[in-house]
Amino acid sequence: MDHQPRPGVRAKRSARDRLIRLAQTHPTWALGFQDEVWWSRLAHPALHRWAEADRPLRLVEQAVAKDAPDPKALACYGLLVRWWAPHAPRQQAAGLRFVEGRPVSALTIAYLTWCCAKLQALGKEALLLVWDNASWHVSRAVRTWLRAHNRPVKAAGRGVRIIACHLPIKSPWLNPIEPKWSHGKRKVVEPDGLLTASDLAERVCEVFGCPYEEHLIISQDAA
Repeated sequence: MDHQPRPGVRAKRSARDRLIRLAQTHPTWALGFQDEVWWSRLAHPALHRWAEADRPLRLVEQAVAKDAPDPKALACYGLLVRWWAPHAPRQQAAGLRFVEGRPVSALTIAYLTWCCAKLQALGKEALLLVWDNASWHVSRAVRTWLRAHNRPVKAAGRGVRIIACHLPIKSPWLNPIEPKWSHGKRKVVEPDGLLTASDLAERVCEVFGCPYEEHLIISQDAA
């Protein structure tokens, strides 16, 4: 039955917990929980808030013209990074990049490359990556890239090596970035207006405390 624990779930959860323990004992390693999400300019999340009895908050349904240049929703990659240092509290940061189109293998590779550059600038040597089994995570292209990326990093001792751990299927509660998406959508909602795509992206980055950067696109070489 679905609600009963299964051996596969326990094994993969144990692998995730083992990475967490490893990260806590290596100051130059970072633990990253990764996921993708769509930010809609039209859909409104469920909200609960106090309001005056005669002035309740009302979310106005929006519409987009067929010839509007901005998309109805934006796809976004996110990495919740945690690291530990001796005699210091746990550090945490979020790295967001919006993308043109939808998540695919080429964009995943571009995003991981960007994340490694950011972590290397922080003095990190390894990213213990926890993510789900989305097709663009387990694709041959991504698995081949991970091997090709790690090989020279390990040989030269420079750069950020990636150790990937896949979560069990349908187990969002094991990924702490998942609830942050829900809270973020409540914070960026515009009750009675329609945000432009750029305004929405900048508002999301502000909520997560990270700078807004240009959207990732698939290069001609990758395409």
